[in-house]
Amino acid sequence: MANQTQIDQIVERVERLLLRYEELQRTNALLAEQVNVLTNERDSLKSRLGAARARVDALLERLPESNGHSKTTVGTES
Repeated sequence: MANQTQIDQIVERVERLLLRYEELQRTNALLAEQVNVLTNERDSLKSRLGAARARVDALLERLPESNGHSKTTVGTES
């Protein structure tokens, strides 16, 4: 009888572990999906930032030089 009780306890514990394992698998899948979404968003933002920088650089190149300052010192004055 004691052996049966011990086996029942082991069975119950294994079932709980299996449930926890399945929960962790679902959580891991959700987290992996979030990582993919955030990676895509980051890549998109980096691309937009690069395009914005290129536009700003193009606008800076179009600025006329004046007061003896070169184009490279624009925006660096304190």
